[in-house]
Amino acid sequence: MILVTGANGMVGSYVKGVFVEERLALTDIPEMDVCRKDLVFSLAEKYKPDMILHLAAETNVDRCEKEIDHAYRTNALGVQNVALACQHLGAEMVYISTGGVFDGKAGQVHTEFDLPNPLNVYSKAKYEGERLVAALLNKYYIFRAGWMIGGGPAKDKKFVGKIIELCKNRKEIEVVSDKFGSPTFAQDFVKSIKKIVHTKNYGLYHLVNTGVCNRYEIAQEIVKLLKVDVKIKPVSSDRFPLPAPRSASEAMRNYKLDLLGINPMPEWRQALSAYLKEWQK
Repeated sequence: MILVTGANGMVGSYVKGVFVEERLALTDIPEMDVCRKDLVFSLAEKYKPDMILHLAAETNVDRCEKEIDHAYRTNALGVQNVALACQHLGAEMVYISTGGVFDGKAGQVHTEFDLPNPLNVYSKAKYEGERLVAALLNKYYIFRAGWMIGGGPAKDKKFVGKIIELCKNRKEIEVVSDKFGSPTFAQDFVKSIKKIVHTKNYGLYHLVNTGVCNRYEIAQEIVKLLKVDVKIKPVSSDRFPLPAPRSASEAMRNYKLDLLGINPMPEWRQALSAYLKEWQK
């Protein structure tokens, strides 16, 4: 039995279709509010899972910067509540973190062996979540995701979804070209989690689609795949000031999975193409 938190989110929407052989308890707000330890423990006792796949999180980076208590309550203490429930039941835990834990100042592609130095409240809270999981449990997987894509028209409110929508009624779109990262197609992400948790190789992993790009390159690829007549104009991130600071590079490599010979993630352009086909169905 796998208990899933945040099952109605962008990543959660793929779980049912991937973990088809597993018994699943799909939970989300309001019945599963991870900020409330009593609710977490109540549902954990009800389902007695062998694993908790913890997807629930506050992913709005700028909201976290403005609502610090909310950020830490959800993305740190909420994680602690889930970890304590796993500890109580002897269950495995899967926790989703972020490439935002790195400051990216050197512009490098980060591996699991690089030292985190998060720049904004969201990433600081997520990193605290990592530390809590590692401190409280022995049987856990921490997967750092990159720039998440997925969910389709109903759930995708992030960069790719916004660009697709802009392409419908704009002839020119300004896109930031000085921020680098690793796209992560949620469907590939969930499929890979399934493969990795069966190995019982517990620990911390980067799990992103392979390759590095900037936002401008993603937008260019979207225009190419959609076959639309839209010009993508590269601009500095200074053009769009935001409440939360972003690192220059959140790019990651699945280095530990490469070393183990079990890196299942496809290249980012291939993943983006698959996602846009899904979007257009």
